[in-house]
Amino acid sequence: MPPIADLRPLPPTVVGPTTKKATRLSNMLPQSLIYGAQVTEKEIFNPKKHLNFQHPKGVTTMKEIGVEGAWNITSRCFRIVLVVYSPCYQANSRRAPFTCDAWSSPELLAVVSEVAGVDLVVAFDYEITNINISINDDLSTTAEFSKEPETLAFAWHYDSFPFVCVTMLPDCSDMVGGETAIRTPSGEIKKIHGPAMWIGTAVVMQGRYIENQALKALGGRKRISMVTPFGPWNPFIRDELYRLVLLEERIRLKLKEERKRVDTKHVFNISDMTGFVAVQKDLLEAAIAELIEVEDLD
Repeated sequence: MPPIADLRPLPPTVVGPTTKKATRLSNMLPQSLIYGAQVTEKEIFNPKKHLNFQHPKGVTTMKEIGVEGAWNITSRCFRIVLVVYSPCYQANSRRAPFTCDAWSSPELLAVVSEVAGVDLVVAFDYEITNINISINDDLSTTAEFSKEPETLAFAWHYDSFPFVCVTMLPDCSDMVGGETAIRTPSGEIKKIHGPAMWIGTAVVMQGRYIENQALKALGGRKRISMVTPFGPWNPFIRDELYRLVLLEERIRLKLKEERKRVDTKHVFNISDMTGFVAVQKDLLEAAIAELIEVEDLD
């Protein structure tokens, strides 16, 4: 068992959706985008063919952005990685078996874990990844950053998951901007990921503990990113995924530890058990706060 202090304090609060209803698109997607996403010939994921991992050229640590040791799972803030495979814009196993097979493959999980510096697993089996689409009607190649909302593809936020892998899907050779940006505790803003020119360029970061946003892409028609959430494989590493299997595994291992304590006639540690229960209580209370009943569409 790790020290209880390693699982606390609580991470930054995630701001949930303000709407309680399922919503449709505010603007319809261009028909050309829909046509382009259609797969004419289905493929089975093959890591030797579809995975092209290049070791990161850059790494930024939590210490460098001023949040070392507060909530982070590892010392790494983000690293640049290249993951290349044929994109598919749907995200469950029935509609997108290629995408689900790719992110569930041992080869790709090993790559993401190596980059993150800790063994990871995908957060959900049902919706293994999600797609963010930002359409740009201004094809100007002039891009500048400011704090004004019109420069943002998505607002400042903390992710709901310990780790995310953000993969750029379109050809970005004619694009300026489109980075994922982070805001440090001192207020400094860093752009951490330019889409470059390759389909599949990605960044892995501890988005649950880093305030981040997606910037608009200028000079290109669209910014399409695939965001895949991950959590730690080890149940005793801090984890805000609120999975029942996580509680089950923690309690099972704690029970095993207690049985061993009884067999070896060691003294019951009230402080240790109180801390263990308090951490699980924190997890359950956070899960309750994030459970939202979605109303039907009008």
